[in-house]
Amino acid sequence: MDNITLMDRLVHIRNNKRFEAFIIFVIIASAIMVGVKTYQLSPWLINTFLVLDWAITIIFLLEIMVRFLATPNRWDFFKDAWNLFDTLIVTISLIPLDNAEMALVARLIRVFRVLRMISIIPELRILMNSFFTALPRLGYVMALMFIIFYIYAAFGSLFFEKVNPELWSDIAISLLTLFRIMTFEGWTDILYETMDVYPWSWAYFISFIFLTTFAFLNMVIGIMVSVLEEEHINETELNDRVVTLKDLHGEIKDLHSEISELKSLILENKK
Repeated sequence: MDNITLMDRLVHIRNNKRFEAFIIFVIIASAIMVGVKTYQLSPWLINTFLVLDWAITIIFLLEIMVRFLATPNRWDFFKDAWNLFDTLIVTISLIPLDNAEMALVARLIRVFRVLRMISIIPELRILMNSFFTALPRLGYVMALMFIIFYIYAAFGSLFFEKVNPELWSDIAISLLTLFRIMTFEGWTDILYETMDVYPWSWAYFISFIFLTTFAFLNMVIGIMVSVLEEEHINETELNDRVVTLKDLHGEIKDLHSEISELKSLILENKK
């Protein structure tokens, strides 16, 4: 009974919104400390931040322990990639890296603490899961976009090299120029420069912008929106299943208590 009570308390703490808000506050405080440390600080403030940094690390360690112990099957905790990420960040934070050679590593670890916000907030977790789920579909779109880029870069290098060698001297430079055009960074200057020599070059630029900026980028947005909707549906179905299992668990407990009462009544009647 004591173990069950302890488990229930840990689950209650893990699911408590105040506990979640406190951890989010600690993560934000950790991120602010990383930013403040980039300025010139007085020695006493550096020592204060050192103490606060260890306090934050201990809080993160306790939070990981609560989440781990609140999981009925301990191995299920490590099946979640976000749990593994959190555990890795907290574990590495416990290693003293104060010497000059490892100071940069220690700072990078503290920067990565900010990513723990994703594992804490469900909405951010859904966004990241949607991104990773969409990667295979986005890969085909990016491959097709690269083919278009390559064709246009080869074409631009052949025709526009004499106009401006700095922008069209070879296919690699041409790819960078086309990326600049796709982002609308001074693309009209490049357009008018080539039109002075090749009046028809406007068709080259307009067709490239329509294919990349309007067509392919809208395809990327459409894929991300579609995957995000699927993730929301899956998350809703999962939450409904969890609620159903909790209801069944409560009904089983009620049945167990009723059966115990019936057994006690039967034993009394036999006496």
